[in-house]
Amino acid sequence: MSARSISFAIAAVGAVAAACGPVVARDAGTHLSSASSDAVPYDWRSVRVGGGGFTPGLVFSPVERGLAWLRSDMGGAYRWDARAGTWIPLQDGVAEGSFMGIESIAADPVDAGTVYLAAGMNWSAPAAIFRSADYGKTWRETRVPFAMGGNENGRGLGERLAIDPFAHDRLLFGSRHQGLWASDDAGANWRKLDTFPLAGLGLPTNRRETHGGLSFVVFDAKVRGRVFVGSADPGERHLFRSDDGGRTWRAVAGGPAGDLLPVKAVIGRDGLLTITYCDGIGPNGITRGAVWRFDPARDEWRDVTPIKGAEAPVGGYMGVAVAASDPQTIAVSTVDRGKPVDTVWLSHDGGAHWDELWKRSTRDVSATPFLDFGAKANFGHWIAGLAIDPFDANHAAYVTGATVYATDELQRPGTMAWAPWTQGIEQTAIITFVSPTGGAHLVSGFGDIGGFRHDDFAVSPASQYVNPFLSNTNTLDFGGRAPLVMVRSGNTHARVVPDSSLAWSADGGATWTPLRVPQGTPHADGSPLPEETGNAAIAVSADGGTFLVETDQPRITRDRGAAWQLVTGLPSRVRVTADKQDARRFYAIDFANNRVVRSDDGGAQFHAVAGKGLPADLSSARNDNREAPAPILADANRAGALWLNLGGALYRSTDFGETWVRTGQAIAIERYGLGKAAPGRDVAALYALGSIAGLRAVWRSIDGGATWQRINDEAHQWGLRIRVISGDPRQFGRIYIGTDGRGIVYGDPRPAEGTE
Repeated sequence: MSARSISFAIAAVGAVAAACGPVVARDAGTHLSSASSDAVPYDWRSVRVGGGGFTPGLVFSPVERGLAWLRSDMGGAYRWDARAGTWIPLQDGVAEGSFMGIESIAADPVDAGTVYLAAGMNWSAPAAIFRSADYGKTWRETRVPFAMGGNENGRGLGERLAIDPFAHDRLLFGSRHQGLWASDDAGANWRKLDTFPLAGLGLPTNRRETHGGLSFVVFDAKVRGRVFVGSADPGERHLFRSDDGGRTWRAVAGGPAGDLLPVKAVIGRDGLLTITYCDGIGPNGITRGAVWRFDPARDEWRDVTPIKGAEAPVGGYMGVAVAASDPQTIAVSTVDRGKPVDTVWLSHDGGAHWDELWKRSTRDVSATPFLDFGAKANFGHWIAGLAIDPFDANHAAYVTGATVYATDELQRPGTMAWAPWTQGIEQTAIITFVSPTGGAHLVSGFGDIGGFRHDDFAVSPASQYVNPFLSNTNTLDFGGRAPLVMVRSGNTHARVVPDSSLAWSADGGATWTPLRVPQGTPHADGSPLPEETGNAAIAVSADGGTFLVETDQPRITRDRGAAWQLVTGLPSRVRVTADKQDARRFYAIDFANNRVVRSDDGGAQFHAVAGKGLPADLSSARNDNREAPAPILADANRAGALWLNLGGALYRSTDFGETWVRTGQAIAIERYGLGKAAPGRDVAALYALGSIAGLRAVWRSIDGGATWQRINDEAHQWGLRIRVISGDPRQFGRIYIGTDGRGIVYGDPRPAEGTE
């Protein structure tokens, strides 16, 4: 299948494949207490963007044509289904968020349907080994005593998990912090190999730190008992060898300078070990690298680095692959080579001569046009994963920080065509979104790739937001009675946004215009102003006529930024909510004085409201993170109808915040949103991530929070890594969920049997 046909192959459009059942099943109906005892069955699908994030490991099955496995750093693992032409997400049924960060993946060398995942987001979170014998449909989970770092620095290293090809129930795992581990029963039990020379550096003392640890474990498929382990920790020796299956070990002398760390390795059918090296564990900060080959039969090393010496550009080498059909055909990828660009190098003579592929490659990204980022898509960055199909040496793929590219022309001369291989992959972190009262049903804010207006959920949007392009969208708002008027704030990866951190749209997010506020008073400590960093949130009145920006001293404009007026009575950066039907009203919480404040004149002045029924302490609603949602939500279809989450407790007001009533006592809410009222009801439908009687799940209430029904199931949990939830103000029952790693999913109530 060509890269183009791989990229464009359509399965059930947008459908989120049902993942495995969880290891410990939960019965939703027995945990609901005062909630409804009946769950509401929902159908779930993905909002298509296509790829979008870092998938550092790609592994082809060595025993079944057309089978491949992919690991991501925060969105779980995937299996390529060649017949359906789509990647199948494998861990949507996982309820533990840490297990969406995949440290390593291992495909069984004997049984095609058997695969292992090493799962753990960071060293302070739970870690487990998952085993499936049915292509990832069901899993056995084994919690392990060693820490992982699927979303930490060094996540491109590997593979750390390996299967003995001569005894395929035996596995080795090279951990980051605690040495080498072995299992003799297909991953069910693990023991530390004390005979291995490196015990590990131990767990870090700082939450932001990590170790490279044992970077890869590689068995020789031709020589029983031969296995190599690399170490990416500082030390005199970085490569270790066993010829008796791991009972005894010795350091391998020679190779590159000691400050270069082995990051990935592969053994060809000729027994030669090809290793890529970097001066750091990445994915950022790498400045030097090398490629070396080791012949274990002769104990001989050879430096085959494509560009050496003073001519070598900044950057290292990470991805490595050897063709199964010809061990002289090897490929390596660069990482952090900003000038001129990261690339893949190909050699047909074991590294004596190299061909730099980006110079003769084209990329057709029409299936996922956001990859152009306002210009033609380049070869990519963070190329940590690289693989050549063992059944077809023309078919190869490499990963980047934003997509997976594939080609069917690797061995052919002349121009080489690549295309995204991402059908079914949604590997993005969602910061915010809105479902407006008109225009597109969903307008989103993403991390790293800005955000989109989603006109067709089954099609990748034509472009992310530009003018300005902000890598992260932190806040979005729309005019409830003028929904085509929208505003957004965001930031770039620089300390200060180079253009404007604010923008507005008159066409529902299709096009944008920068919005600039007057220069504020410089900070005494020299730190940048909130409007310079993207910390200044923005809201728009119900009629679309007033924009309110939360600068150090909040300001409003009624003429699209031509003139600005200072707001009185409103503290700085407390997150303002605009009423969606009454253009005069804006709401916020004054945390310094523990009170709700409101504007009745279109945002010019704020004053305290009675707030009767609220507790004296409102501080639990405060979150200074610029990506945090506003604490007060306004019903899109009713003036003065407000909701407030105080540390999991839900309060409701129907009189513009004057009085509040506690509701939803059965549920402890983490995230929630509002949608169109159920037929015959006059209160917004509520959708929430929360816990009822110990069951953490996604819930819906149609009676103002008095009773709740579960709407997700054991196959649709996405690690419960959920950052934002909303209903649809125009379509009862529709829910949008923004995950932290699995993109946006949306759900609709399943039609009753016989009603379709």
